[in-house]
Amino acid sequence: MPTETLTDLRTLAESVLHRALKSGATDAEAVVYEGEEFSALVRLGQVETLKESGSRAIGLRVFNGLRTASTSSSDLSPEGLEKLVEGAIALSKITSEDPFIGLPDESEFGQLEGNLGLYFEDVNDQPPAERIEIARRCEAAAMAYDTRIQNSGGGDFDTSTAHKIMVNSRGFVGEQRRSYCGFSAAPIAIDESGRMQRNYWYSSSRTTSKLESPETIGIIAAQRTLRHLGARPVKTQRVPVIFSPEIARSIIGNLFEAANGDAIYRHATFLDGMLGERIAGENITVIDDGTLVFDGIGGFGTSAFDGEGLPTRRTVLVEKGILKNYVTNTYTARKLGLKSTGNASRGLAGNPGIGAGNFFIEPGQCTPEQLLADVKTGLYVTETMGFGVNLVTGDYSQGASGLWIENGELTYPVEEITIAGNLKDMYKNISAIANDLVFRSASAAPTLRIEGMTIAGS
Repeated sequence: MPTETLTDLRTLAESVLHRALKSGATDAEAVVYEGEEFSALVRLGQVETLKESGSRAIGLRVFNGLRTASTSSSDLSPEGLEKLVEGAIALSKITSEDPFIGLPDESEFGQLEGNLGLYFEDVNDQPPAERIEIARRCEAAAMAYDTRIQNSGGGDFDTSTAHKIMVNSRGFVGEQRRSYCGFSAAPIAIDESGRMQRNYWYSSSRTTSKLESPETIGIIAAQRTLRHLGARPVKTQRVPVIFSPEIARSIIGNLFEAANGDAIYRHATFLDGMLGERIAGENITVIDDGTLVFDGIGGFGTSAFDGEGLPTRRTVLVEKGILKNYVTNTYTARKLGLKSTGNASRGLAGNPGIGAGNFFIEPGQCTPEQLLADVKTGLYVTETMGFGVNLVTGDYSQGASGLWIENGELTYPVEEITIAGNLKDMYKNISAIANDLVFRSASAAPTLRIEGMTIAGS
């Protein structure tokens, strides 16, 4: 991105900030965002959709004593910016007072230094034709793997780049650029009775140089689809349930939501009042870390600063089963009498929320195969459906499909079942954690085994 463009965006943010202060705001914060996106979907070898877009927008949050309001706009003309400021100031005069609102203290601002590996120019350099060809190759590899794969949800390729500048009236100036690229395939297989199964696999990175082979991803997608052919229900029973990494990360993700400062001060979570208490077994350590860099490439949840201008950091939520921290932004931390954990997340409009950095459970020592080996009868979950998690009570109930385990071996596919338990028990009953932790997104978990869950089937 040209230097003059960066300067223009910063100048734009600072001018809006100064205009807000001149118009009567006691404090203000401006965010300017610029991004580009590309997506292509190839289905059965033909390009089905092709999208390319760019956007620029600005968000403004103003404070009028103990009142606050925010506005945003994609109209960056002088007239548009004037309306943006006027609208925010006018709204701030009619909102309710709140003693906990306000920017962080000046001593708290900061950002990580050095190159965090968040942006790579090769994402922009790759020609559209090459991206489309990768999607086509990925789908073709899946289709060619087995004659039972007769249809496809498509192969896709997506890229995005973003540039954000944030300034506030207490002297913080932060700037970040990000890049992303990824592709996937979603083959559809048909068994002898005409029943269909669909699954997928993908590769993603901040740089095209770290993407996996399209053929490899296509073959894995095909294998994941084929293993579900002939799926059937099982009888209702209580057995160990093993969660594949992509499902295990949602189980651990529920822990982040339950420890969210917003849910805590509203008393809307089963972890309310549990700081310092045991909530899981001694084998459980759960971490949120917005600073991770892997071989020069920043994690998908890595950032130099959070949505309020505080440096990101490593926060241990659960250490050997003990709840050590809630995750907070400035507002929720003040409500709880704590300090922000640097987890503020911010769009262009509205007040900051709370978001994760790189969120994960520490891996164990055994392989996934070893974790399976001593399960006499159980379920290996590969997919869940629905939204059956109650964070107030901890009740967990979701539709599921996967593979049945007999004597330590995956035997036949299972579907049309429900798995149920309570998160308060589930975290304490994680009896084994595998060593296959891989960050394919901002949250990650290895294969997990939870004892004594209920499977509702036929």
